[in-house]
Amino acid sequence: MTTSKVQIKTFSIVAFLSLLIFIIVTSCEKEESINYITDIEGNEYTTITIGTQEWFKENLKTSKFNDGTEIPLIMDNTWAGLSTSAYCWYDNDSDNKNLYGNLYNWHAVETGKLCPDGWHVPSEEEWSTLIDFLGGSDIAGGKMKSINEWNIPNEGATNESGFSALPGGDRDGVNAGFSGLGSSGYWWSSTAEDNIHGIGFKLKYNNAGIDGFGGGNNKSRGMSIRCIKD
Repeated sequence: MTTSKVQIKTFSIVAFLSLLIFIIVTSCEKEESINYITDIEGNEYTTITIGTQEWFKENLKTSKFNDGTEIPLIMDNTWAGLSTSAYCWYDNDSDNKNLYGNLYNWHAVETGKLCPDGWHVPSEEEWSTLIDFLGGSDIAGGKMKSINEWNIPNEGATNESGFSALPGGDRDGVNAGFSGLGSSGYWWSSTAEDNIHGIGFKLKYNNAGIDGFGGGNNKSRGMSIRCIKD
């Protein structure tokens, strides 16, 4: 074998090994970039970093506070006007938990014990930071919405942020009725507007924006929760 052929063969082997090492290292880096968080019940969540913030990619599912205390499950109409902590599943159907998570009233948020240690329910300001990073309230919703599960037309949905928001609907705080599954997603902030109302954020199937709202948003209303890192 000539020297040039040996050099070519050696180069090919080195190039192949270098490519193999690159693939292995890259795969490891991708795997390490996925963080898994477990709540007190053993429910597992993945996280996503968006700008300077790290968020859960799924809605909260726990039926216990992070100190182990049970959160009351309220399925009947005593939900209406409740002034103490409670959670439920959409339509009182536990099958909705796995995909959409639980619905919690603001009194459960107020305890400061919903999210796992090292995490918390985001404030209005933290929601606003996310929205500003994604280009403002007119377009941020589309970047946050999953491309699946939403009703048509799922306006503007790209999920380019990785937030993967789903239309889990809500439970009314006045009449205890459910609405919005497939068409709307509602999330609490930890910020109160006044003694009666809490501030939340909503996404709609027919709008690429995201809206914050307080007035009329009774604290006994049931909405989804996303956790953000401390």
